[in-house]
Amino acid sequence: MAHLRITQAALRSTIAKGSARSCQCCFSSNALQPKTARPAMATSSNQIRQPMMQKRTKYKTVEQAKSRQSTGPFSWKAGLLFVATCGGLVWYFEHEKERMQRQRIAEATKGVGRPKVGGEFELVDQNGNKFTSEMMKGKYSLVYFGFTRCPDICPEELDKMARLVDIVEAKTPNNLISLFITCDPERDDPEAMKGYLAEFHPSFIGLTGTYDQIKDLCKKYRVYFSTPQNVKPGQDYLVDHSIYFYLMDPEGDFVEALGRQHSPEEGAKLILDHMKDWKR
Repeated sequence: MAHLRITQAALRSTIAKGSARSCQCCFSSNALQPKTARPAMATSSNQIRQPMMQKRTKYKTVEQAKSRQSTGPFSWKAGLLFVATCGGLVWYFEHEKERMQRQRIAEATKGVGRPKVGGEFELVDQNGNKFTSEMMKGKYSLVYFGFTRCPDICPEELDKMARLVDIVEAKTPNNLISLFITCDPERDDPEAMKGYLAEFHPSFIGLTGTYDQIKDLCKKYRVYFSTPQNVKPGQDYLVDHSIYFYLMDPEGDFVEALGRQHSPEEGAKLILDHMKDWKR
């Protein structure tokens, strides 16, 4: 019995020693093993140390920034500049187109082989003074052919001519000569011309002469006129004639014919435009 107790005590001592060694080995092996580091995100020391810097903008609120992003690179200023530029280009090309058209019309009668409108003449004005084609040089001239006994067309055209002259004179004073040349020299002497033209405009110059002089001048200006035949002395009659205003430049050359379709404002604009185009 005593022997059995000794044996059990020895067995417990042996087991205790083995457990102690096992624990020491376990502890020593764990100590020798390297510790496994937890994975961490690689961050630089500068990023950790330096605070985040906000980028400065010119917008004070988020709404302003959104509004700018919604419009994109365009703004009302850019749109206004675009519209103004397009308008300027359109005006320039339209202006040049009209100027070139006027220039073609003005040079149409100056080309080789083309019939010339106008020419030299010598007549008498409403004051009995001599008036020649040379006296038209240096200024633009507006020439109309008619007669003082005309019942309706001539008065209407002379009223329009007076209005036209007033518009031109307001823009360029003393730069336009207004001539009324009779197609009825038998009845339109200087005295009759003076009294008739005084009712329309003080600047009008009335010209008359002999029948042959008037016929020759009408031929030079390509003006058609016709008087009835077999007219008895004192008998009233009408003269059929062309109805145009002939615009002549400062050199005495034909520029353009203004018809009944032109209003005084339109006719004045054409004359003023030709005056602007004129180069001495």
